[in-house]
Amino acid sequence: MAGRIKDEDIALVRERTPIADVVGEYLQLRNAGGGSLKGLCPFHDEKSPSFNVTPSKNLFYCFGCQEGGDVIRFVQQIDSLSFTEAVESLARQSGIQLRYESGEGRSTRRDENKRQRLLEAHKAAAEFYAQHLFRSAEGVVARRFLDDRGFVGAHAERFGLGYAPRGWENLVGHLRGKGFTDRELVEGGLASQGRRGAYDRFRNRVLWPIREVTGEVVGFGARKLDADEDGPKYLNSPESPIFHKGRILYGLDLAKRQISREGKAIVVEGYTDVMACHLAGEDTAVATCGTSFGEDHVKILRRMLLGRSNQGGRVVFTFDGDKAGQKAAARAFSEEHAFSSETYVAIQPDGLDPGDLWLNQGAQSITDLVDSAMPMYEFKIKDVIDGYDLDTPESRMAALEAAAPVVASIRDEGVRKGWGKNLDRWIGLMDENYVLQRVNQHMRRGPARGRGPVRPGPGADAGAAPYDLNDPSVQRERQALKLALKYPNLAQDFDRFVEEDFTVPQHRELLRLVAEQGGVAAAVQDPQGWIHRLRDSAPEEAQRNLLANLTAEPLEFYGEVDGHFARQMLSTIRTHSINRREANLKSELARLDAASDPEEHTRVFTELLALGQQKRALQEELSTGG
Repeated sequence: MAGRIKDEDIALVRERTPIADVVGEYLQLRNAGGGSLKGLCPFHDEKSPSFNVTPSKNLFYCFGCQEGGDVIRFVQQIDSLSFTEAVESLARQSGIQLRYESGEGRSTRRDENKRQRLLEAHKAAAEFYAQHLFRSAEGVVARRFLDDRGFVGAHAERFGLGYAPRGWENLVGHLRGKGFTDRELVEGGLASQGRRGAYDRFRNRVLWPIREVTGEVVGFGARKLDADEDGPKYLNSPESPIFHKGRILYGLDLAKRQISREGKAIVVEGYTDVMACHLAGEDTAVATCGTSFGEDHVKILRRMLLGRSNQGGRVVFTFDGDKAGQKAAARAFSEEHAFSSETYVAIQPDGLDPGDLWLNQGAQSITDLVDSAMPMYEFKIKDVIDGYDLDTPESRMAALEAAAPVVASIRDEGVRKGWGKNLDRWIGLMDENYVLQRVNQHMRRGPARGRGPVRPGPGADAGAAPYDLNDPSVQRERQALKLALKYPNLAQDFDRFVEEDFTVPQHRELLRLVAEQGGVAAAVQDPQGWIHRLRDSAPEEAQRNLLANLTAEPLEFYGEVDGHFARQMLSTIRTHSINRREANLKSELARLDAASDPEEHTRVFTELLALGQQKRALQEELSTGG
């Protein structure tokens, strides 16, 4: 992974990228007087323009939703990009060669040059394949394949489809002529290495270009056209320096703005399913690229769904109605807890996927499928109890025992209680209190998130503040404190915390105690005596008891505790702290009148921008491993 982009290059991107030109690509701007421009905000619905751009300062601000920042921030928000992705996207448009900071400066620059070369090769390959689809006589077999599935030429052009002709060196020869080496083509996954040299990886296949969220082609998905030929039916690009199938979603470059705008994402299984959904008007559809939906895919969608709102949005998974589809839905359920969104499942009873629906029943059938989606928990609970006949008291009790752990896994108490009542109704037991009791018993058997509220806090006296172990903030802060106590060599960033970063008074007291003893940095010098020194210095029994509890408890992390996990945990707390302060400032800004109190308005706005910069720097630091 490349290091952090040099500050002077980031500044150069800001300087050479007029914000009015960038914003003008997304909305119509009109003169607002005083050197400002205004238009309808792209980040929330409005009828009167409250979105302002100040070209002289290269800043934007919306007085309606309080979104604001510089040109990089605008691109981040409008295209749902990370800070680094936004800078890189703007740099490419401005012709700026970025430099990256790293302990291995030369290798980093070399890696970036390699990445750029591979992206250029893939762009040329996509153009080559598209030309053969539309203009070559041999491409008729691919055109017929698409036509048989209801996709005409305009559809293929919209998604950039192509055709890889028969033969062993068609693409290789073409790209050699453009100056690319065999080594580059093999490393990028466009070619394979044979005894006589490089040869085309894709032959006699229809191809879907797989693009990064920024629009660059990084790989291909290919479907075999002749069943008698060797090779798998579907063949994707291999892992490469630019293509990581576990961290990319097909169609995201087309769906990203609509996902953010609607607060909804549809996850389908195949490339033609994405095409069918988009053509049917469900243009938030994306698909994985030859792999199961996983944690990194969750992170991508969360970033888009949560980018402009505290609301989590809606994620709809569509799967085939066969056993494979049911298994895929079960895998998606395992990732449900990672979403802050409402998750749903849509399965067509007759087993047709969106691509089949498009062909056989038309566009409305896809909309009907999405609209019929049931909540993920309902799907999972019913999937479990469907295995029981429910005709006898014994079978109903067996169904309860099988489904209660599913309900117990729901974190929100109110939501959990609601689904518990539904479970009682579905199995026909007609005893809500008993069903909820069994759910609660399963919660106590589970991890810490199932514990009930503790009042007062562990180790605290009766007058201490409420301490709820179901509260995610409490859990996060306990994790951070455990890191500082048990793994001080991995928790050096702990010393960057200030008291307002913690929400729990008991935790703030321990933070203050750690700081008074020289911080985590002092623990590295004397790890054996570190915890004893803290206990001896604690002024109250409650603090000593809490220290003892935290020291005895394991870290709730499945896997090896390493520096990456520590950085993520500590950065998450700092990010939440910034989010809380941002929310307070936005609320304050909304109450201020810019005309009557411009100085105070400017002060709050400046503080808000500064917090945004802090958060972006924190995200950048985490992404580069710094």
